[in-house]
Amino acid sequence: MDSRTDHLVRKLRLRHLELLVALSETATMRGAAARLHLSQPALSKMLGEIEACFDARLFERSHQGMQPNALGASAAYRARAVLHELERATEEVAALKSGAVALLRLGAPSVTAAVPAAVADLRQRMPGAVVQIREGRVHELIQRLLAGELDCVFGAVTPELLASDVPPRLEPVLMLEDELCVLTAGPAPRAGKGPLRWADLRDAPWMVPPRDTLVRQAFMTAFLNDAAVPPAPVIEVMSSVTIGALLRADPALLCAVRREHATDELARGGVRHVEVTPRVPLPSFGLFLRRDGLPRPAILAAFADALRRVASPPRSGRSQTPRLRRTSTS
Repeated sequence: MDSRTDHLVRKLRLRHLELLVALSETATMRGAAARLHLSQPALSKMLGEIEACFDARLFERSHQGMQPNALGASAAYRARAVLHELERATEEVAALKSGAVALLRLGAPSVTAAVPAAVADLRQRMPGAVVQIREGRVHELIQRLLAGELDCVFGAVTPELLASDVPPRLEPVLMLEDELCVLTAGPAPRAGKGPLRWADLRDAPWMVPPRDTLVRQAFMTAFLNDAAVPPAPVIEVMSSVTIGALLRADPALLCAVRREHATDELARGGVRHVEVTPRVPLPSFGLFLRRDGLPRPAILAAFADALRRVASPPRSGRSQTPRLRRTSTS
């Protein structure tokens, strides 16, 4: 630890870190004072102490409030990470005191077959493990991972994610291919000759997600690549629960979903997978960690191993579910 860092450690207190975060989020001294239950004069003094520790101005004052400059934004980001690490330490100690052997805070989409299977595998091999699953959209979960609220995130590598400044701050430890799948509760459609193609299904009643989703875009591309006009859906829906209920209630429907969703529905029973050619790939799923250079708990490696076992099941026997394929990471 160099002398400058040692000076910060000795001078900065947790209240200073809380003030950095509060000011960056409320943009006013009044808002920060209300959040921290302190007077504005007390906060002004604390902010002076913080800026003296960093030997730099961190916030720009104006009639509109207080906005962090580049230095302040960086300091607030790191302060938030430290506070989240302390929160994790509190949760982990509490879990260990109650008999757990390890704690995993995992972010994942609400529909995934791989995560439940991997968590079950993990707990079979590590019975005392406690897993906290937080569900949501991948970009929101990634932000929570970078902020230190989560230990890892399992989610799709979307174009928005790739176009952002986030990827260099992530470490992918496992990548799984994904593709467009077709499900139905009725008899599988048949082609006249040869394998069933997308163009053969242009007149079928389709249930698909909204236009702004990757699945819908891949669905339309599949028909266009097969020289067919993409069919207008008879049902447009996003909820996985509603999709499953409608599929089983109306055997005439065909439904386009990603493979993770298909595997989950097939495991529940009552629907079948319709083989359609050519295969239409979707953005891969990945298990992501923060690229922070810090030692990682053993449970992270154990969960990644569990996902690998789920992705590469034993070859004895055949399954009706679309199989996950593992791809390499750099």
